[in-house]
Amino acid sequence: MRFELKTENENYSKSIAQFFGIFFFITLIIILCDVALKLGTISRNHQIHYSCRLLSVEKSKPHFKKLSRLSNLKSKQQIWEFCREVIKY
Repeated sequence: MRFELKTENENYSKSIAQFFGIFFFITLIIILCDVALKLGTISRNHQIHYSCRLLSVEKSKPHFKKLSRLSNLKSKQQIWEFCREVIKY
């Protein structure tokens, strides 16, 4: 007959390892969410810049609509002024 005793040291090491595993997982999720939000912002800014350049070459209604959606501006005059500022930088 074999008899084993589990010591408390094993329980502490398992709980510490579990804590660090959960901490690492939560940190990884936060970092990935932050990266996703920043990539969305960069993508939106690139789309605005690209659409303004297209609008300066070809003044068509679809370009105005797309910029209106991206920038939340309604009038063509406001979109023109916005694009002038965007293309300067």
